[in-house]
Amino acid sequence: MVLSYNLMIHSQISDKNSVILYYNFKTKNIMNHLGLPNKETKKNIELLNELLANFQVYYQNLRGVHWNIRGKRFFDLHMKFEELYNNAQLRVDEIAERILTLDGTPLHTFADYLDLNKIKVGKNISADEEAVNLVIESLQGLLKLERVLLQTTDEIDDEGTNSMISDLITEQEKDIWMLQAFLG
Repeated sequence: MVLSYNLMIHSQISDKNSVILYYNFKTKNIMNHLGLPNKETKKNIELLNELLANFQVYYQNLRGVHWNIRGKRFFDLHMKFEELYNNAQLRVDEIAERILTLDGTPLHTFADYLDLNKIKVGKNISADEEAVNLVIESLQGLLKLERVLLQTTDEIDDEGTNSMISDLITEQEKDIWMLQAFLG
């Protein structure tokens, strides 16, 4: 005999909208449409929006150093910064879509991004080593946010978010290593 610990609750919000929630008697949690605890998932959506905001600032930092870089290393860094900002643009989209998947709303205004930003905003940086250091510091700031998310998503078995964050961390750690090697 298979025992089910879940009770489905269907709530009609309006003529067109309804919500289906699940109550897990074993864990005493209300679960969302993905089978994740509702309360903890909302907290993770907030953390994902914070990461999204910081990723947008990181992206703008990359655009700025890409446009403004000068000096003997111009060609190498101009191309590297373009590669990084193209990748960052893809990651921004992935984070926003994960927020939507979890039934949240991704932030999308510069005001929201700046309110939640924790990484340094680069302005008028054209020197090669200063630009590379800004990128390294930005990545280190993102890693701090991602490690918190990795822990909170692991606690509720949110494998989708956990996997995405784990991939980001692996990629960014390698970028930091390569940029530090560039500096010598």
